[in-house]
Amino acid sequence: MLKSSDESEKKNMAKKVKDSEIVVPIVYGNIAFWLGKKASDYQSHKWTVYVRGAGNEDLGVVIKRAVFQLHSSFNNPTRTVESPPFELSESGWGEFEIIITLHFHSDVTDKPLHLYHHLKLYPGDESGPLSTKKPVVVESYDEIVFLEPSEGFLSRVKNHPAVIEPRLPAGITLPPVPMDDVDKRKRGDTNDHPLSQWFGNFSEADELLILAGARQQVS
Repeated sequence: MLKSSDESEKKNMAKKVKDSEIVVPIVYGNIAFWLGKKASDYQSHKWTVYVRGAGNEDLGVVIKRAVFQLHSSFNNPTRTVESPPFELSESGWGEFEIIITLHFHSDVTDKPLHLYHHLKLYPGDESGPLSTKKPVVVESYDEIVFLEPSEGFLSRVKNHPAVIEPRLPAGITLPPVPMDDVDKRKRGDTNDHPLSQWFGNFSEADELLILAGARQQVS
């Protein structure tokens, strides 16, 4: 039986590229603002928990959706965010662990990745008293590593700012990226995010070398 050209192309794009990997640097954490005089016993802070690109790049090229699992005391504690920016804002008074589950596009992997972040609302002793002007910011840097990605995935993220450019094995060439895809690459970034002034800077080379100790592999 003869296969159509479309079927052959899909098969080629799904082919795994051996001896290659795609690395996606991410930052996850929270920013919390004390409400000051507006605070009550049960509503003392407004906070946002998020996953972003280490340099505020659009992670939508890799991540399809993010699921935030909050404390059971919240209404609808399982919250799903279907598009970037992958973040959730709430208010409350207590600190607790948030489980962030990342689901990836079908050409990336069908295995979700779980991140664990302890929501922090109150400054440490060294940070001074509560302030309505300076929020509490807690962030963690990590790298998601996709081993032996498909040709389709490699082609789709080629030259994308959210990924570290992979070295291709000898003999592997990728098709050019359509111009409309290039234009979409900044739609979900967080460079102009209203909280970006509080984001940590994880783009310095020396800092990345220090922080890149734990790389989470997804295959």
